[in-house]
Amino acid sequence: MGLTVGPISAAEHVAFVRKQRSVSFLQTPAWGRVKTEWRSESLGWFDGPRLVGAGLVLHRPVPRLGRFTLAYLAQGPVIDWTGEIEVWLDPLTAYLRAHGAFAIRLGPPVRTNTWSAAQVKVGIADPGVKRLPEVPSQQLDPVGALVTSRLRDAGWLPPSQEDGFGAGQPQFTYEIPLAARTEDDLLRGMNQLWRRNIKKAAKEGVEVTVGEDLKAFHELYVHTAERDRFTPRPLHYFETMFAAMSAEDPERIRLYLARHQGDLVAATILVRVGAHAWYSYGASSTEKREVRGSNACQWAMIRDSLAAGCDVYDLRGITSTLDTDDPHVGLIQFKVGTGGQAVRYVGEWDLPLRPMVYRAFDLYMRWRGYMRRRGR
Repeated sequence: MGLTVGPISAAEHVAFVRKQRSVSFLQTPAWGRVKTEWRSESLGWFDGPRLVGAGLVLHRPVPRLGRFTLAYLAQGPVIDWTGEIEVWLDPLTAYLRAHGAFAIRLGPPVRTNTWSAAQVKVGIADPGVKRLPEVPSQQLDPVGALVTSRLRDAGWLPPSQEDGFGAGQPQFTYEIPLAARTEDDLLRGMNQLWRRNIKKAAKEGVEVTVGEDLKAFHELYVHTAERDRFTPRPLHYFETMFAAMSAEDPERIRLYLARHQGDLVAATILVRVGAHAWYSYGASSTEKREVRGSNACQWAMIRDSLAAGCDVYDLRGITSTLDTDDPHVGLIQFKVGTGGQAVRYVGEWDLPLRPMVYRAFDLYMRWRGYMRRRGR
């Protein structure tokens, strides 16, 4: 008999996650409680009676066709991606098709390429290079190549080639490896500007504490959104996020607050599951930027992640652009200063189960994106 897929309880799901070295926080039951606009369920893969895999599925209905849903597994599921993936994905497809999914979208947590900070810098400096994939990578992951090939052969549709941040999770991230490294190792890996800013914050007397004042964070976050021209999430989103994640694991999420002479100058949110830590949200004041509160927050989170035994400190998404005329390139330049590495993942793949409904949903999402760009 092959593997079977069926619902599992949140408690079973959490117990499975705790046995893994690393699982995306987007694949924990708590994340389903954060994403209140989606319906969530925990699914398990069984080899006989034994639970051998798990995934959080978020269901989004089609407007005016509520009985059909897009089944979305962000940065998951948590299965063995190194072997025959059909034995895992076929029972998942059968289950979700039988329960009204018009398509499945998943993002295997599998790398394809890695670029060192030095390689990224060379790419940015070369006017003939416009995108990261044009730079020869430091490391090619054979598992990533195999998963990509098998998904394509099985009829899954590859990620969109459009650059930027879409509705799903970014295919390119920036990460700092922590395993077998010391604080001194990490500082030596940073560029001179990052090291100078960390020292400047300490010299200026910036104090970073772990706190619970979400209201203060949110006020600074809204200020940051107005300055940097993005749409902020409401306060209740962060309140829900902290409540859900903390209930699942008291060490899952932390708020870092950087103050200078009593003034809040920066604030960040750290999320950790097992040996993987993520910089999740950040905010900074326009005044007193010279005291480098943001760098102080980052260094505090990196040190705490290292002390917790993490393998990776994840600065999350970047776009693949290396074009200095593109406004997104500033983000990768900021992250490259940490001395980490750019990572490309397999990306998010779609499997249409009801092609006509899938096409209608795709048209709706394109229209919605167009209206958002128009500011409507």
